[in-house]
Amino acid sequence: MLVLPNARALLLKLSNPNRVLETLPSAKQVTIKGSEAVVVPLRLEEATVLQSLGFDAPSPIMHFYEWQGRFKPYEHQKQTAGFLTLNKKALVLNDIGTGKTQSALWAADYLIETGAVKKVLIMSPLSTLKRVWDDAVFTNFVGRKSVVLHGSAEKRRKLLKTDADFYIINHDGFGIIADECHGMFDLLIVDEAAVLRNPSTRRFKEVRNWMARNPQARLWLMTGTPTPNEPTDAWALARLVDSPFIPKTYTAFREQVMYKLKQYTWVPRPESVEIVRHVLHPAIRYTRDECFDLPETVFQTRQVDLTPDQRKHYDKMIKHLITEAEDGAITAVNEAVKMQKLIQISCGVAYGEDGQHIELDCAPRVNAVKEVIEEAGGKIIVFVPLTGTLNMLERELSKHWTVGVVNGEVSSNKRNEIFQNFQHSPHPKVLVAHPATMAHGLTLTSASTIVWYGPITSNEQYVQANGRVERIGKKHASNVVHIEATDLEYKMYHRLQSKQKLQGLLLDLIQQDTTR
Repeated sequence: MLVLPNARALLLKLSNPNRVLETLPSAKQVTIKGSEAVVVPLRLEEATVLQSLGFDAPSPIMHFYEWQGRFKPYEHQKQTAGFLTLNKKALVLNDIGTGKTQSALWAADYLIETGAVKKVLIMSPLSTLKRVWDDAVFTNFVGRKSVVLHGSAEKRRKLLKTDADFYIINHDGFGIIADECHGMFDLLIVDEAAVLRNPSTRRFKEVRNWMARNPQARLWLMTGTPTPNEPTDAWALARLVDSPFIPKTYTAFREQVMYKLKQYTWVPRPESVEIVRHVLHPAIRYTRDECFDLPETVFQTRQVDLTPDQRKHYDKMIKHLITEAEDGAITAVNEAVKMQKLIQISCGVAYGEDGQHIELDCAPRVNAVKEVIEEAGGKIIVFVPLTGTLNMLERELSKHWTVGVVNGEVSSNKRNEIFQNFQHSPHPKVLVAHPATMAHGLTLTSASTIVWYGPITSNEQYVQANGRVERIGKKHASNVVHIEATDLEYKMYHRLQSKQKLQGLLLDLIQQDTTR
């Protein structure tokens, strides 16, 4: 098979050309230097048909698309985008940090460019609506417009009427607009699609029913962890993409991958992994170990909202700090202390005047951490800059996973035991730690994903903490996820990542507030 770029065609030398000629009316038989061959236009329709006939035909995106954006695509991203353009319904099972978002957007942009798709609806976690998907469209696709459908039900429906190419909504918001967007979208992308794994949930039923009413629409499901709990998690995802290998009923599939020990107790069969791999079709998967050209560290941002309780205290504190700034009470010496008060509120545990920990509702931030843990699948380190917040987070995460905690109150012997177990044993799965406890030379390479629950004020601690998952000769990228809710946190992370001093940041922020 040879690509003819100038002719936008494929040249095939076949022992049985009639198989292609009879299937594709656009195929033509030609004679080249005395040999018979078949020329097929390299378009989406022809490439799709050739693949169904068993030929490894490339997607035209691989040859006739100018990859939009600030960055050149990695090879695995090109392959993922090409795969998506050729599959109306498909699963992308690439690991966290491998650039699934950009791959899907390139594929969608190409389909819009060729007229195969007009409008795209993206469903994703709340924390990735703006900072991941919307930012990716804005910064990489000149001429494309995106709109985030977030807010009250009335506001979401109003935003739905905006003329755009990409519409971005959270999983639980989809049901609000499902009826209004009937017939509106040609492509539905579901990020972190493992949330649909339970066929009895409202989320699954909403997507299934919408697809039934919009059979012409494409559906791309994206998740690095399709079976986070049990092999039966694969059934709903495989059914949504119309896998030809999945049993029609959940019960039949459960019998294939699980066996019953006693009433209400099922355990996976030894062959369940292979069965799941077989039924999740069509699918593409790249692990981080297979992505040799990724940068050493991939940084991500998850944006969350302050709860009304947090917002009330945050705004009150800002007003107080504005007054202090005007009176000259905030100096370079105490600025970091003042900044910490705002970070405490954003993280969900403030310190009272008597040193008492005052917990504030911070559910969106905690939920964002849980989302990342599920997405990563493997072990995770969560850095928390405040002891009171650390204890609260341990309490919430331990409801779902085994958690090890390291802070200044944990003895040296106990720390070593936790580090040893985290590095060499199945448990704990999550390590929640104060970044100051991460000593030079400490290796925790059983994890490749770090979550910063909140920013810190020390460049040195930030660099050293991130270095705990580095390894000599490592084959895959480390993932560093920043969780933020305010402009202050965004700017702090930016300065930490670029190794800039944080001095003067709070005063700059306050100055902006007073001039608005």
